[in-house]
Amino acid sequence: MFFFKKKKEVVGIDIGSSSIKLVQLKDNKGSYQLLNVGIIELPPEAIVDNSLMDSASIAEKVKNLASSLGVKVKDVACSISGNSVIIRKIVLPTMPQEELEDQISWEAEQYIPFDINDVNMDFQILSADSIDPSKMNVLLVASKKDIINDYIAVFSEAGLHLSVVDVDSFSVQNAFEINHDTESGEIVALINLGASVMNINVVKDGITLFTRDVQMGGNLYTEEIQKQLGMSGQDSEKCKVLANETQNKPLLEVLVKVNETIIQEIRRSLDFYNSTASDERITGIYISGGGSKVYKLIEMISEKTGLTVNTINPFAKLKFNEKDFDPEYLQEIGPLMAVPVGLALRRIGDK
Repeated sequence: MFFFKKKKEVVGIDIGSSSIKLVQLKDNKGSYQLLNVGIIELPPEAIVDNSLMDSASIAEKVKNLASSLGVKVKDVACSISGNSVIIRKIVLPTMPQEELEDQISWEAEQYIPFDINDVNMDFQILSADSIDPSKMNVLLVASKKDIINDYIAVFSEAGLHLSVVDVDSFSVQNAFEINHDTESGEIVALINLGASVMNINVVKDGITLFTRDVQMGGNLYTEEIQKQLGMSGQDSEKCKVLANETQNKPLLEVLVKVNETIIQEIRRSLDFYNSTASDERITGIYISGGGSKVYKLIEMISEKTGLTVNTINPFAKLKFNEKDFDPEYLQEIGPLMAVPVGLALRRIGDK
């Protein structure tokens, strides 16, 4: 979401709280070919509350992952979410983009709870305001410079150059739009359930109508299994992943209980959107992230919201050589890879 001079390809690297995921794509005149994909686990507590606590370990893992895949591209796109980023939809008098670039810092001061000199900031003009045509809707995105500097340092230590910083919600949206077709005017909620953060993004025709990050994710299941069933963190994680196969009744009861907590937050967000959106209602949900694979979650979201819920497949329309990539493996990891695929679609110089 930041400005750069010339456009060239980047490798998408998603540094999540439990793992690092990498995707490299080649642009073939509007279609995309998968060149590289990989995942590497992070040590526990390497990232806490979206802060990079163990930069040396993270840099080493990034370097090892890129090296093992033979990645030659040095420019990286990564993304941030949760309390690392501030996203505001604001209404301003209609003006050309060039004029807004000159004024945005002054306009943004009233919406950002930090010294404006301490943040990196970007914006996107969305549309004319439906109530007052003399005004326009603008999406404002900001992050504290010290957070971005932490990522710059990690990638630099790994021998890479951070060239594009995006937001998880928008990366998922990019991956969704390139792989899934929706009807004109259709409003969908894109939900990305990571290990520690859930991103919710309501979109219509490529425009964000509402976005919210909830400090809650797949780790909640692991913690509750530990607490209720007296397991270690490692065993709890394994049980969570294998729940569909083991069908352990006490385990399934714990997962369903946490599902209800997650869904309560989803419904709260969607209800808030619906309450402010006149007659423009959400017609469907698309979900991604490792948490989306948890036992019965998708079925329960559909039941509680009354909406159809589909899993985002970020590889659906990408071209790849089946000699290099096992289609079953891509299907298996697909829900985890929406953010890095969206990042790999970015180019230096994009808005």
